[in-house]
Amino acid sequence: MAEANVKKSAIRVAKALEAHSLIAVIFGGLIYILAVTGTLSVFNHEFQRWERPDAPEMTAIAPEAAERAALAVFRSEAKPTTHLYINFPQDDLPRTVITTDTQAFFANADGTIASRETFPWTQFLLDLHYYLHMPQTLGLTVVGALGAMLIALSFSGLLAHPRIFRDAFTFRRKAGRLTTVDLHNRLGVWTLPFHLSNALTGSILGLASILAFAIAAAGFNNDTEALFAPVFGAEPEMAAGKAEPADIAGPLGYMAREYPDLNVTYFILHDPGTAGQHINVIAEHPDRLIFGDYYNFTAAGEFKGNVGISDGTVGQQVTGAVYNVHFGNWGGLIVKLAYLVFGTALCSIVSSGLSIYFAKREANGRPAPKLAAVWTGLVWATPAMLAVTLVAALSGIEGMGLVALFWGGLVVALAAASRHGKAQVALAGKVLLGLALACAVVLYVAGYGADAFSNAGMTVTLIGICVSVLMLIWSGWEWFAAMRVKQGSAASAMQPAE
Repeated sequence: MAEANVKKSAIRVAKALEAHSLIAVIFGGLIYILAVTGTLSVFNHEFQRWERPDAPEMTAIAPEAAERAALAVFRSEAKPTTHLYINFPQDDLPRTVITTDTQAFFANADGTIASRETFPWTQFLLDLHYYLHMPQTLGLTVVGALGAMLIALSFSGLLAHPRIFRDAFTFRRKAGRLTTVDLHNRLGVWTLPFHLSNALTGSILGLASILAFAIAAAGFNNDTEALFAPVFGAEPEMAAGKAEPADIAGPLGYMAREYPDLNVTYFILHDPGTAGQHINVIAEHPDRLIFGDYYNFTAAGEFKGNVGISDGTVGQQVTGAVYNVHFGNWGGLIVKLAYLVFGTALCSIVSSGLSIYFAKREANGRPAPKLAAVWTGLVWATPAMLAVTLVAALSGIEGMGLVALFWGGLVVALAAASRHGKAQVALAGKVLLGLALACAVVLYVAGYGADAFSNAGMTVTLIGICVSVLMLIWSGWEWFAAMRVKQGSAASAMQPAE
């Protein structure tokens, strides 16, 4: 009986390991891209600020000044907009931005318009992480499904290693493939809560749209607004006819008086200049995981209550926390740095997982050197091509130009990787990453001068310099080591046989 149980356990472990490897091979590349871009996206506010170090900055803006700026942008619209937004200064992005359906502008503290808002590389990065540059609904669905695959990978990995927690502190240094295996398993255990919660919240965010369509079709007469109304509030009835723009300063003043402990982050005017216009003010609640709550006002500035994300049902509050939990938008810089560490660990877990798979194939007499080199190429070409797109963005390329450059460059890099060994591919990736970051820093400083070393630009600029130097030193060290090995081998071959 005991022998039968051992055999069943071995079969279960083997099947789990097989499923784990299969999922990793099929979906590993896209999951790795999402892991890299997700880790960087945690700092999207810092990147936005860095891309425009010359934009006006402030810790707050008066309600009257915010209204003056919003109305100036609204009146400049060539055709009526359905939404008018005010993005208020935040700790990690101390700027006021006025946005409509078609344009966005930085505002000065006095309410005058400064310049058009642009952050092409950060937008490219966010679109890559959110949608993989696919059409929005399709992209969200694919990304959500990949999040579900990451959950499956996590659980299948646990099942495939029954001693994984017992060996939580086992690490064999300089043991070749076993060192990589230990690194993969230890990081997997230590960061399991992070990448499970991150994968779960990513799946929820990604699959919400497609699930909403399905549920709305089944029980809400295809009305997705009615489906989301219990969580985010219902839209008022549309009213025909034009009207003067709604009161903007009044609701902002009300929030400052009645809710002084809240941090107003967004103002949304729906259907501005129409008889049906209405207002949402979104305010963050300190020490809460929720992104905030909606505070509703009429066009005349009359307060109509909050939606309830901060104090409503448990479902509302949990839903309101999903976005912040996924992107680390809570707890300030310390939490962001923790997400950076955990996100880097997740990149290493995904990367080493496939490396282990190819090493096992080779050990079992079924090597796949081209696939192994392509995987190594993907691991290094992904950050390298992100750096190349940064250079392109600083050179004036935007939108689809960056998309084509990234995916086209990735395809070329993988095709080239299939013709070379893993070591050569990794070395080339590090060199490209280092040189591209160095070029980006040079272009940035040349373009913005002293602003490149202002509060807005200094931190990211210095990090870019440090990573560039690190990559070039690392690649130089590996090149010299490879040359010494090659010279040693050549010298051995020249020795006369005894």
